Amino acid sequence: MVKKKRVPIVFEDDAVIVCEKPAGMPVQSDHTRDMDVLTILKHHIFEEQNSEEEPYLAVVHRLDRPVGGLMVLAKTKEAAANLSEQIQNFEFEKNYQAVVCGNLREDFGTFEDYLLKNGKTNKTEVVKAGTPGARKAELDYELIDCIETKEGVLTWILVILHTGRHHQIRVQMAHAGMPLLGDRKYNPGDTSHLPLGLCSCHLVFRHPI
Repeated sequence: MVKKKRVPIVFEDDAVIVCEKPAGMPVQSDHTRDMDVLTILKHHIFEEQNSEEEPYLAVVHRLDRPVGGLMVLAKTKEAAANLSEQIQNFEFEKNYQAVVCGNLREDFGTFEDYLLKNGKTNKTEVVKAGTPGARKAELDYELIDCIETKEGVLTWILVILHTGRHHQIRVQMAHAGMPLLGDRKYNPGDTSHLPLGLCSCHLVFRHPI
């Protein structure tokens, strides 16, 4: 018997669903045709409402496929518009916990970079300000703990994201010489076989209603 894949629901009402996305699961259907968060939650709503029509459910922010943790989806068009506006106005707070390779230069700090996405390689790089197509990216980081392992020094940090750019945390930390554990794209090598050390742990937003 094939085990049915689940997406744990943290909170749900008539306007939103806050769920815990499993690491390795895509948010929406992609070329792999693997089961995705949106499809699973639509099935959940369909069964709960006992409706004959496909329920409305909108993705208002994303997590990379290897990243697990909290995300919110909108169950109405009005809620989707409201949450999207909060994100655009930087009123939607997203915090992550990460494990990076190496020691921090300081126990806390801020990274401000300009990022440019390469659609062909699905990678992002740090570029000079003024580069055509580049977008400013900003995050704060803070030390939680540090440990010596067989892979070397690993540092556990809190990341407060101020902008939501493609692969932002992964790119900025790698550029600063502190790449994420298990990041195959930006930290290939001895730890790339391990799960990606990044999790969405805390969301703050105004409820749409």
